[in-house]
Amino acid sequence: MARLPQRVRNAFVTLVLTAAAFLDAGLNYPGTKDWTFWASMVSCAVLLFRRRFPRLVLVGTLPGLYAGTALVASMVALYTVARSRRVAWQAWFAAAVVGVGLYLPWPISKELTESASDHIQRLIYAVMLSIGPAALALLLQTREALQARIVELATLRDHERELHAQTVIARERARIAREMHDVVSHQAGLIAVQAGALQVTAKDAGVREVAGTLRGLAVATLEELRSMILVLRAAGAGPTELAPQPRLADLPRLVAESEADASLEIAGYGDDGLPLLPEPIERAAYRTVQEALTNARKHAPGAATTVRVELRDDSLRVAVTNAAPPAAAPTPHDAQLQLPGGGHGIVGLRERAALLGGTLAAGPTADGGFKIRLSLPLTAAAR
Repeated sequence: MARLPQRVRNAFVTLVLTAAAFLDAGLNYPGTKDWTFWASMVSCAVLLFRRRFPRLVLVGTLPGLYAGTALVASMVALYTVARSRRVAWQAWFAAAVVGVGLYLPWPISKELTESASDHIQRLIYAVMLSIGPAALALLLQTREALQARIVELATLRDHERELHAQTVIARERARIAREMHDVVSHQAGLIAVQAGALQVTAKDAGVREVAGTLRGLAVATLEELRSMILVLRAAGAGPTELAPQPRLADLPRLVAESEADASLEIAGYGDDGLPLLPEPIERAAYRTVQEALTNARKHAPGAATTVRVELRDDSLRVAVTNAAPPAAAPTPHDAQLQLPGGGHGIVGLRERAALLGGTLAAGPTADGGFKIRLSLPLTAAAR
């Protein structure tokens, strides 16, 4: 039965209910078959159209209910009206009409000769047999609405999962973009600057040619990296890391390998050396120093650079200051030495600082140099 088409199943159910109504009206009819008998038969026959015209079918069953014995036909018609997704008051009005027909005897003159006990019994039966079909139909209608709501909620849940997955992917892309800029751009920028300096200062033509080739490859790498960062860049960054990230303890090595005239000053620490601070704070400080050294090497080659890290009671302060480049040093405005710049380095550093509740300021100094200042707040637990 469940495998049959919906229309076939509906037709089968209608035929079964119509047959039951005919049996009820025919077997319960007393005496000679007069007009009330045929009215009951017509009331049963109209059930064949109950799905198409539910309210008209209910009206058609009322003569057989009031004057004949078409009880089952009226109950089926009442159930169909309540089940047909009409407004609720129509279902209860139909139940009241059927209830009155169940209560009133035929002929109505019997109402005056029956006892109070008969009236009460008929009233109880009328209420039960009229409210029952309407309540059952409304209950099934509510069940279908709840099932549809459950399906809708499941669809919304799947959509929410997809949005969450897309958000995680966007954050991971942003994190990858920042790490690519901080690490790869730093190293590739140093290669390009070193190759450019060698190209200008070398006396051997072959060395200059090789240096030019190396610098061209490094610049092309930076351009491709910048295009990739523009694709990957998005708002936010995820907390997960693919590899161990640098900490403050790695700053001496970073300064020593920066190929710049840089010095490191550490203040505010005890004799035990650099303490362990929360990893996001240490990583933000490291990336700030790394980006500042890269910019100093790129835009002010040969200039003295000072890196100062200071631990205070309420904050971690980092300041990277480079002096004006020497007059004899190659200027970054030279067409052969000019490196591509996307402007994402300082922006990324400000985003890191803002996420940690800190601030980052960058700007030129009075003597023609440049200074980057980072301040990150520390809680008592972090301290």
